[in-house]
Amino acid sequence: MRVWTNSAAAAQQIGVLLFDGFSNHCLANTVEPLRAANMLSGRDLYRWTFLSLNNGPVTSSSGLQVAPHDRLQSASGDMLMVMPSYGFQAHSGWHTLSGLRSAASRFETLAGLDTGSWLLALAGLLDEHRATIHWEELTGFTERFPDVDAVRERFVIDRNRITCSGAMAAFDLVLHLIGQAQGQALALEVAQLFMTRDSARSHTGGAGATSGYVNKALALMQEHLETPLAVSEIARRVGRSHKTLSQRMQSELGAGPAQVYRRLRLNLARKLVSETDLSIAEIALRAGYEDPSALTRAFKSEFGMAPRALRGR
Repeated sequence: MRVWTNSAAAAQQIGVLLFDGFSNHCLANTVEPLRAANMLSGRDLYRWTFLSLNNGPVTSSSGLQVAPHDRLQSASGDMLMVMPSYGFQAHSGWHTLSGLRSAASRFETLAGLDTGSWLLALAGLLDEHRATIHWEELTGFTERFPDVDAVRERFVIDRNRITCSGAMAAFDLVLHLIGQAQGQALALEVAQLFMTRDSARSHTGGAGATSGYVNKALALMQEHLETPLAVSEIARRVGRSHKTLSQRMQSELGAGPAQVYRRLRLNLARKLVSETDLSIAEIALRAGYEDPSALTRAFKSEFGMAPRALRGR
């Protein structure tokens, strides 16, 4: 049984509007979790397009050049992420503001990342909304835009407006959005891939991090992939009953302990199949399966193909 993605949903179309001086860090923290969600789910949950206001490459603050896929004027989608970062004041002319106002009718949601909040506010697109910005700019932002309810938060989601305070917060924001749309279990997998402990750090906009004892249970599962523990033993070690742990994990992750544990073991098997030359029998043992055929059946049920077929691809 799959509990990790909404298989009926179409891929979310995201436009990432870049300006000269954008932050590489912010861009990577935005699109890499989306890429990871696609990879881990085995489906195109998210598709993104790099946009600019003009033709030609956009250069980041550290000199990285990105060739946009399209111009903002001809783009549309589910979400537009506005990412100016450094030197944002230089991009506050009429060309930018008219482009953003026009885009508001073609994108369902507008998101200002880092200092993108300033440009959205200047275009009048954050009036009567709660919003945040990079904290170095928060005082000036509050004074300049009295019709915006400015708050000091990592990120804020208010109806169809999203604002984010910086590059690290962008990672938290995207994890949160993945968890909302696809389930916290997938967000957890993405977080683990990037070596973060929490699937979504707490903030004022909605669901917070997993419970302390759920995190402890997940850590125990990770430590015992080759020799799996019984769920009752995991519950005992974290000081909770089997029923309490199961209910909390189902509530927070969208899956019970046995399903989460199974997925973690199969993720390890998939990684070993893809990245090593180990035999399927050896991979089965490392993933906690004594019988290679049992691994193959579980692997095919979860990922839609047998381990050997994946290795062949």
